[in-house]
Amino acid sequence: MKKEASTRMTEGTIWKKIIMFAIPLFLGNLFQQLYNAADSLIVGNFLGSNALAAVSSSGNLIFLMVGLFNGIAVGAGVVVARYYGAREIQMMQKAIHTIIAFGIAAGLVLTAFAVAMSPVILRWMGTPAEVLPNSVIYFRIYFSGSLAFVLYNIFVGILQAVGDSRHPLMYLVISSLVNIFLDLLFVGVLGFGVGSAALATIISQAVSAILCLIHLLHAPEEYRVSFKKIHFDPFMLRQIISNGLPAGLQNSIISLANVVVQSNINKFGSAAMAGCGSYAKIEGFAFLPVTCFALSLTTFVSQNLGAGQYQRVKKGVVFGVLCSITAAEFVGIAINLFSPHLIGLFNDDPQVIACGVTQAKTVALFYFLLAFSHCMAGIFRGAGKSMVPMVVMLVCWCVIRVSYITVAVRFVPVINTVFWAYPMTWALSSIVFLLYYWKNPVAGKGR
Repeated sequence: MKKEASTRMTEGTIWKKIIMFAIPLFLGNLFQQLYNAADSLIVGNFLGSNALAAVSSSGNLIFLMVGLFNGIAVGAGVVVARYYGAREIQMMQKAIHTIIAFGIAAGLVLTAFAVAMSPVILRWMGTPAEVLPNSVIYFRIYFSGSLAFVLYNIFVGILQAVGDSRHPLMYLVISSLVNIFLDLLFVGVLGFGVGSAALATIISQAVSAILCLIHLLHAPEEYRVSFKKIHFDPFMLRQIISNGLPAGLQNSIISLANVVVQSNINKFGSAAMAGCGSYAKIEGFAFLPVTCFALSLTTFVSQNLGAGQYQRVKKGVVFGVLCSITAAEFVGIAINLFSPHLIGLFNDDPQVIACGVTQAKTVALFYFLLAFSHCMAGIFRGAGKSMVPMVVMLVCWCVIRVSYITVAVRFVPVINTVFWAYPMTWALSSIVFLLYYWKNPVAGKGR
């Protein structure tokens, strides 16, 4: 009999379960970050700084567009994990097929909206005239593949909800290699331009989505996908939306705030855009321990609360948070020390390097605060309290961040003023999360 990759995190040694679940997530995120960086590396070295600015500054706008649907996918994963932990297989099946139906609809809507609105949003962001044509081409091609990356995130959410982080890793490795190969072929060999980098990305996303779907079609019966069962179950859709909509709104609102930040960066010119965009690709490596432990804690908390294992939840929370903040800070120290060499990999323009290094020196040593906030958000989502991280991050990472930049840049019109918005708001959200958790522990029934 084939060994199942799914894992019940309600049994066994806590630290082993979390680490064994987190390692494939870490490796998967690493490969994803490598192929995200590959776009910028190849474009920057073959097509120049304006093309690099168009590609490397894309992250905030892309996340603004897809964040809502990815958040709802996270909510669906919480629902699936809760039923999986409680061994309510029929309800879990309804949740799985409802979220797939939602993903198909969402992917089609996102494609139409994003392709139409990308030029408008890019102009609103103050994208420089010399960068705008490449940016419009990149975004329109990228978002034509919306259905593939929305469904991929949903499929991965289902697998992670049942404790399977190994198969998503395998498919992401394949996708990463496909993306890098196509980037080199389209941009480096054939010289097709910036749009071909987006085309390489959507092809690789489609490959990973198809591989995930094939696996789910042949998975163990309790979480196997059947085309005949894909439909909207009203009761389950309400559960998924109630759990996922706050996370989705949080993603979109934070991304909107970061788009405002990006628009302020754009005012400093294309070199600033390229330098900050290059730094963003490097910063993505700091997110590896942050996201893998945050997702691990979401699944761990969901399954164990579903099984009524309250003391186990408390122990897992402490272990996961400590691991995340320690690992993130080590990465931050490395980026702080080696930032000139790392930024220089993307472009050798001294102005580009100087801007990226300035951001790294300002922000990188505060990654432990970023890790703590994301882990606490993951814990509350796993407990079904997704409104808590939404409100905290809406206030701290959106309202306060944007207000600070709007006011401060007028008095101190240097780019460092923009950079300080991140560690300041990370610190504030960490304090609020800590105080709230102290008063409202997610496993309070076990006290």
